[in-house]
Amino acid sequence: MQVTETLNTGLKREIKVVVPAGDMESKLVARLTDAKDKVRLNGFRPGKVPMQHLRKMYGKSFMAEVVNEVLNDSTRSILADRGEKAAMQPEITMTEDEKEAEKVLSGGADFEFSLAYEIIPPIEIKDFTGIKVTRQVYDVPESEIEEQMQRVAESARTYEPKTGKAENGDRVTMDFVGTTDGEAFEGGSAEDQALVLGSNQFIPDFEDQLVGVKAGDEKSVKVNFPEDYGAAHLAGKAAEFAVKVKEVAKPNELKLDDDLAKNLGLESLERLHEIVKSQIESQFGSLTRQKVKRELLDRLDETYKFEAPSKLVDAEFENIWRQVTAELEQTGKTFADEDTTEEEAREEYRGLAERRVRLGLVLAEMGEKAEIQVSDDEMQRALIEYVRGVPANQQREVFEFYRDNPNALANLRAPLFEEKVVDHLLTQIDVTDKKVSKEELLADDEDEASAKPAKKAASKKKEAKADAADDAGEAKKKAAPKKKAVAKKDGE
Repeated sequence: MQVTETLNTGLKREIKVVVPAGDMESKLVARLTDAKDKVRLNGFRPGKVPMQHLRKMYGKSFMAEVVNEVLNDSTRSILADRGEKAAMQPEITMTEDEKEAEKVLSGGADFEFSLAYEIIPPIEIKDFTGIKVTRQVYDVPESEIEEQMQRVAESARTYEPKTGKAENGDRVTMDFVGTTDGEAFEGGSAEDQALVLGSNQFIPDFEDQLVGVKAGDEKSVKVNFPEDYGAAHLAGKAAEFAVKVKEVAKPNELKLDDDLAKNLGLESLERLHEIVKSQIESQFGSLTRQKVKRELLDRLDETYKFEAPSKLVDAEFENIWRQVTAELEQTGKTFADEDTTEEEAREEYRGLAERRVRLGLVLAEMGEKAEIQVSDDEMQRALIEYVRGVPANQQREVFEFYRDNPNALANLRAPLFEEKVVDHLLTQIDVTDKKVSKEELLADDEDEASAKPAKKAASKKKEAKADAADDAGEAKKKAAPKKKAVAKKDGE
């Protein structure tokens, strides 16, 4: 096999490979010989099929198998001999001339092909013991745990129908149809919708206008959607809701006691306290973790500057851009609404893609040097956790897909590996704990711009999860109580 380098520019490589016809013939003969004792052809006893007849029957198909074997084996061996790692599967180019291809399959010509690929650049891991980061820690006070327990209790509060007028704190059950410019709009209608007046679940002024209604009343509620409402086609618009009140109910007395806990399926109020405390601490702990990870990645970003393989950057950018355009389509917004242009957004998100690829390569190299592994048990747990997040009727199908597709399963392995590498690094660098208030921990400070450079662009809340800043945003959402509604609060 003759191997000739035809391009070596930056990270790009092209290799021309020529496998002599004699070598291809030897491999074909080996396959035919192996098949001779196995094939069953009419008119011939087992093992007595002439080689020439076998060649006539199976020569081309066997040679096609030889071609695939040569492509796979030679690609691996060439990279190994050159001491290179391809960033992506090399692109293989063979002759498109049918006559030439026929000659190769017939064993009458050398097999020529070329490989084109980008290499992963050599990464020299520097001493990272001098890296310093600050870990923001929020000590959850007992008052916050009690407030959350109160909210949990409120969700379990029972109501008793009343004949009088609705007051703040009462629950109103209603049907409604919302219109703008005389036309019903998507998400503006509901039946048997329960709403506790004063809970601020719906858009401003909606609940206030229901104070004083009684069961059986029909009322027209007129409101204005906020200028910054999440659905662009409704933002700033006047709307009218035709409301039919079906029931008004007053709240029953609420007691934080063992009986309440048992109604929630728990053995005692103490157990409810333990669960609520654990959940709150976990939510803020997750945010603490993501912020310190982001700071660590920022320090690595400052330290490691090198050219990233363009194919990997292209693939990462396309992944990000799909999310950006999908969110724009979902919200009905444009780049102009986000105070930017498509060209500016593309440039900023491409920079983000390049950062992610570069840091991904650095973490991968660090993990390899530290001999970090993701165990089968960890992969199994990750797969189960992922499957739990899909609809029940699809879980089995999704589980089997990942189980039977190693490449897909590798997509679950990557974030696990990254987190383990980050854990390892946090034990090696200088980490200083700093007690902060909840507001400080939740604050989106300007430093996040380094991890979210397109802060003006459409997807600033939803950058892909390979970057710590997005995870921090997700943790922030989880740390705050959520509210329901469609006609309701912005974006909920």
